[in-house]
Amino acid sequence: MNLAPITLFTYNRCWHTKQTVEALAKNELASKSELFVYSDGPKTESDRKQVESTRTYLKSITGFKSVTILESEKNISCARSIISGVTEIVNRFGQIIVLEDDMVTAPHFLRYMNEALDYYRDEDRVICIHGYLYPVKSKLPETFLLKGADNWGWATWKRGWDLFEPDGQKLLNELTVRGMTRELDSYDYIRMLKEQIAGAIDAWDIQWYISALLNNKLTLFPGKSLVQNIGHDCSGTHCETTDLFSVELSKIPINISLIKIEENLLAKKTIGDFRKSTIPSFTLSLIRKIRVLAQLIFFYDRKISS
Repeated sequence: MNLAPITLFTYNRCWHTKQTVEALAKNELASKSELFVYSDGPKTESDRKQVESTRTYLKSITGFKSVTILESEKNISCARSIISGVTEIVNRFGQIIVLEDDMVTAPHFLRYMNEALDYYRDEDRVICIHGYLYPVKSKLPETFLLKGADNWGWATWKRGWDLFEPDGQKLLNELTVRGMTRELDSYDYIRMLKEQIAGAIDAWDIQWYISALLNNKLTLFPGKSLVQNIGHDCSGTHCETTDLFSVELSKIPINISLIKIEENLLAKKTIGDFRKSTIPSFTLSLIRKIRVLAQLIFFYDRKISS
C-alpha cells in the first residue's frame, strides 16, 4: 500500500494541536507515514506568543516516518493556508490526507484513509474520503457515498483537488444557472457561500463541497466516526461552543468493501435531517450578524458603484 502523506494545518492552539498529533501518532501506520505541518503566522502581536508556543511543540513531534514543518512568517489566513498547502502536497505526491489542529482521530483512521484511497483511486466519481460521521441516531452502512465533499479529517487525489474552485462567486453563479440554490438553502449552504464571497468568513470548505457537487462527485463516509472535532470551544476561527457534534470514536477498523457507486439516499436523509436540526445552533450572535450585514452591504455597494 502506497501511504499518503498527512498534512496538518495549525495556528495558535497548542493544546488542541497536541491532542491531534498524539492521537494521530497512535495510529498503526503513523510510523510509516510522512507528516507535513503548516504553521500560519500571527495575525497580531498578541497572537505571537501562542503561535510560537505551538511551533515549539511542533518541533518536538516524533512517531512518524518524517516530520516537515513549514512556517509562514506572516498570517495568510486559514483558507489560503489550506488551499495552498493542499495544492502543494497533492501536486507533489498525487494524494493527501488532511487534518486541522482540532481533529482527534481513532487508531484506525490512517488505515481507513489509505485503504480507501487505494480502493477508489481509479473510480472517477469518488472525489473524497471522509473520516467523520455526525452523531446520527440511525444505524448506517459500514461505508456509504454522498454527493459533495467534506472536511473534518479527509483525503483526496490530485484528480479530485484539480476540480476545486476557490472563487465563490463563480460557484454561486453556476448554482443559480442550474437552479440548485433552493435545495442548498435548506442546509444553510447558500448563506455560507454568500458570506465567503463577501469576505465575512475565511472559508474554503464550502467551495470544496460545492465544487464536488457541481461536478457530480461523491465522498466516501464511514458508518461510525473515526474523527472527533474538539474545536467547538470558541477557540477556532468559525466555531461557537457546542457539543452537538461530539461523537464516540469507532473502536474497531472500518472495512472497505464493494458498494454501489451511487449516493446512499437513506444516509443522505439521515444526515440531512441532522444538519437541518443544528442550523438554529449555528445562528450567529447579534454582534456577528451586524458585522456580516455590514460587510455584505459594503460588498454589494462596491459592486454597484464599480
